Amino acid sequence: MSLTFHWFLPTYGDSRHIVGGGHGLPAGAAGGQRPADLGYLSQIGRAAEQLGFVGALTPTGAWCEDAWLTTAMLARETERLKFLVAFRPGFVAPTLAAQMAATFQRHAPGRLLLNVVTGGESHEQRAYGDFLDKESRYARTGEFLHIVRELWRGETVTFAGEHLQVENARLARVPDPVPPVYFGGSSPAAGAVAARHSDVYLTWGEPPAQVAEKVAWIRSLAAEQGRTVRFGIRLHVITRDTAEQAWAEARRLLDGFSDEAVKAVQTGLARSESEGQRRMLALHGGDRDGLEVSPNLWAGVGLVRGGAGTALVGSHAEVAERITEYHRLGIDEFIMSGHPHVEEAYWFGEGVLPLLAGAGLWTHPSAPATAAQHGTGVPFAAGVKP
Repeated sequence: MSLTFHWFLPTYGDSRHIVGGGHGLPAGAAGGQRPADLGYLSQIGRAAEQLGFVGALTPTGAWCEDAWLTTAMLARETERLKFLVAFRPGFVAPTLAAQMAATFQRHAPGRLLLNVVTGGESHEQRAYGDFLDKESRYARTGEFLHIVRELWRGETVTFAGEHLQVENARLARVPDPVPPVYFGGSSPAAGAVAARHSDVYLTWGEPPAQVAEKVAWIRSLAAEQGRTVRFGIRLHVITRDTAEQAWAEARRLLDGFSDEAVKAVQTGLARSESEGQRRMLALHGGDRDGLEVSPNLWAGVGLVRGGAGTALVGSHAEVAERITEYHRLGIDEFIMSGHPHVEEAYWFGEGVLPLLAGAGLWTHPSAPATAAQHGTGVPFAAGVKP
């Protein structure tokens, strides 16, 4: 099975430095020197498409642009790229969300992927009019996905749950194909929803041993439901021709933010209700020292950014080896990003992906069958094995 790689659309702005924001940080915390207008986001999307990324994740929250509207516009600017649209079930009625997905798939056939985000921060949820606590939000997400999947099967749905209720709901047109559901979360409530409803379970970039535990946990819960799920991981990346060049770039990014900035961000993130965010914070403890928490896994991003806070850092061969290590644990999909997102897409796409292709682990989505099967013309990566 060929690995699947997705890139990232920074709908809050981009920069040659780490751009903050996410997970409960205030609206306006992000930004950067490159505004997140359609011209720039289209540039990123076309680069990702050309390099062989299957899709691109678009975040959700008060700190970025709306993912549905942005990706709908970007679909006209690209040809093949799929859009992993993050959205929060509590903000959209399930019948409307099911209809929106069907509309997207009709106008951009097969190019919608859905990242369901329950919402880990009560204060941000309340800004949108959602006053449920965290446990109740996960319960509502389960009800939401039950309704949506029934509608996607063409059923007429009447449902009365604790949080959601619909009567004689039906879609005039079901999505074709039905978009896969990506879902993440590290709490027990999240695991239960993921096991029952997700197609792909996502984890942030924790060290391999911790990722292995998560894979085993979700796999077991899904088996209890008579289901199987795929697994994906969300990581930043800094890859260069040599390890020295990559770590020099990591040091440059680290030097770009002051101790005061780190303290301010960490104070905000410490209030997070997200178990995943807590696990990210535990990797570095707000300290600039000891940030390589596992070989080539750098926790420096999480000092000034909420959400995914780790990056693979190293030579192209080293990064390919780490990806292979995660793959052996059961990870098949990788959502990558880097600052700035155009340049880092090319570093990764031209440096790492050919090595994985040579090892028989990846094929370009547009590659002819013979090249896809044999890795034609691409050298094997030293130390990277299928």
